[in-house]
Amino acid sequence: MPSSPRPTRSGVRGNSLPEEQDDEDVSLDEGSVIEELPGAPGSDPDEERLMHSVLENDEQAIDDGKVIAESFNQGVGSFTPDLLFKNLVKNFQNAKRLYGETLLRELTSYRPEYVERNLSIPEFRDKLQRVIADRVEGLKERGVLDSEGVVTKQGSRLAALVLAVEELDHLASKGLGRLDRKERDKYGEKEDAVQYAKSVHRFRDVALKRSVKTALRRGHTTLEERDLQAYERRRKGRIQVVFAVDSSGSMRGEKISMCKRAGIALAYKAIEEGNEAGLVVFTSEIEAAIAPTRSFTELLDQLVTIKAGWETDLAKTIDAAAGLFSKGKHTKHLVILTDALPTKGKDPKRDSLKAAGNARDAGVTISMVGINLDVDGEKLARDLVEVGAGRLYRVENLEELDRVVLEDYDRLREDAGSA
Repeated sequence: MPSSPRPTRSGVRGNSLPEEQDDEDVSLDEGSVIEELPGAPGSDPDEERLMHSVLENDEQAIDDGKVIAESFNQGVGSFTPDLLFKNLVKNFQNAKRLYGETLLRELTSYRPEYVERNLSIPEFRDKLQRVIADRVEGLKERGVLDSEGVVTKQGSRLAALVLAVEELDHLASKGLGRLDRKERDKYGEKEDAVQYAKSVHRFRDVALKRSVKTALRRGHTTLEERDLQAYERRRKGRIQVVFAVDSSGSMRGEKISMCKRAGIALAYKAIEEGNEAGLVVFTSEIEAAIAPTRSFTELLDQLVTIKAGWETDLAKTIDAAAGLFSKGKHTKHLVILTDALPTKGKDPKRDSLKAAGNARDAGVTISMVGINLDVDGEKLARDLVEVGAGRLYRVENLEELDRVVLEDYDRLREDAGSA
């Protein structure tokens, strides 16, 4: 299996690994081959152009991607310059809540506080209107928006690539995620050498150097079968993990943005290690559902387009997620990110606990990541993870979301390896 790439803004550097050799450390030579993100398509010229632009640090492409990504985070469905300008002039604070500071800054080229301070100046308003119109027109000319100001497929993909590269760079800078290049073996990872047994070990598992040393210690001039040492391999069970994102109205803006980044981190790491990741986006309805897959691109495309909605229905979410896992005795895990109690249904608390129990009976464990939960919300979350045999993580600093989600995955992987 080829080594997985490590994305950076200036490119993707890969390493070529030699064939694994028994009882020897594998040394890594720096390479300069450009590789794609896992699951990224490589046959479509438009896709390749977008990937090249992002990875080669094309500032215009990156800025465009940020605009589209932030529009999804804020629930903005289309770009209409006249309406945007009108909202800014009519009630700046309402416009700021609607569009968010990041999107306003990207579209106006000014800090929001500067815009607010100068809106009473006619000359500034005229200039601001022209800047917004030019910005939107540029997005249309570059194919990021269509003629009606609606995000195109190219725009969505560009936003997804920018978001992915930024998050994976962030993980690398923090030392998070699996960024080593050690070759993985379908039989498991090497552990300490033991006495070779023909009926148990494969020939390639023979630890040659240790076997020779054993023979020499015993005074043997030839390598006898009883001198042979072999590596034991710790088998790792197959893991399927589903990432469920609360996209209710209270998640609008930074919360939904950081949840997307955490989802990217989890999907990348799981797929990189040969496991599968799935996705559920929920409000009072299931907005999107992807069964566990090894297609990073499919997950990325769905993650970036998540928009904030209305109420939450945890029971429906758990039921839907549990149905995505394939049958078998492998590890099945659901991690839910939310910031509030379920609000949909006759008895949402009871329904959520019942759904968690049904999922557990089906072999699915459940962890919850609670963002600034209140007392009642935390109590329900504790009850849910107790029923679901998972863990509860309380998050107050949104910058920690990706780290927390990866921590849950690492613990899951350790449990699967020791099972």
